[in-house]
Amino acid sequence: MEFSHISVLLNECIEALDIKPDGIYVDGTAGGAGHSSEIAKKLASGRLVAIDKDPDAVQTATERLAPYTCAQVVRGDYSSVKEILASLKIEHINGMLLDLGVSSYQLDTAERGFSFHKDAPLDMRMSREGLSAKDIVNTYSYEQLAKILWEYGEERFSRRIADAIVQSRAVKPIETTFELVDIIKSAMPAAAMREGHPARRSFQALRIAVNGELEQLAEAVNDAFDLLAPGGRLCIITFHSLEDRIVKQRFVEFTKGCTCPPDFPVCVCHKTPRGRLVYKKPIEPSQQELDQNPRSRSARLRVIEKL
Repeated sequence: MEFSHISVLLNECIEALDIKPDGIYVDGTAGGAGHSSEIAKKLASGRLVAIDKDPDAVQTATERLAPYTCAQVVRGDYSSVKEILASLKIEHINGMLLDLGVSSYQLDTAERGFSFHKDAPLDMRMSREGLSAKDIVNTYSYEQLAKILWEYGEERFSRRIADAIVQSRAVKPIETTFELVDIIKSAMPAAAMREGHPARRSFQALRIAVNGELEQLAEAVNDAFDLLAPGGRLCIITFHSLEDRIVKQRFVEFTKGCTCPPDFPVCVCHKTPRGRLVYKKPIEPSQQELDQNPRSRSARLRVIEKL
């Protein structure tokens, strides 16, 4: 198995983590271990826990991190980071990284069913377990499908596409990615067909729904921040506005101080900021990185430090 993936914003992430040789770090989305390997290289007596729910990623990360005695690979979801670290007797960490994007390996491996450019069985499960995209398009109601496409894909033709899916599956089940692409195209106005690939937003929406990518994100960010020791940093790379909005809102909450009304003469809430933004604006890929890896174009890195 060749797990090929170019780590996005690699140097920026390593710099942002401000790695201490004796610190404890977590890569919550290990993937091909690109970020993890660079973290491990900077550790001496420290420790790295690399987590991923994709069994292919776990196998690859285990192989690539084998030279580093400080590294340990765990199969699991970053949303369970508190439980995972508790099982490893780890109470606090000095840094955590989350790369929320789907990996190049997952996109390029046709059988995984993530890509609208490759004909394959509809799947999209990062964990290879549970509900698949095929299950959703063939069993969810018109209302459920339209809601997923609108809320997770921000697809303005969500109702037309949902209606086309329901009509098509009444004739025969929708089995493959290209079948779904053709259905989406049939529902799109001619003008919209010229605005990039017509299936991009719908496939994003289904992938998010299949993997529950947004439901637990806010709580996972809370848990990760709680685990940080003072001075520890949480770095999160997002790839679309829905994820970025959640991360931005949580980070803002962590940096808020007094919430008393402005007309109060003294503070009575006694709230103090819990964190500080390391960068006021998200870090974006350089032109050089964009040239080398066009898939990084929508990446945004936000970093917060615990006070």
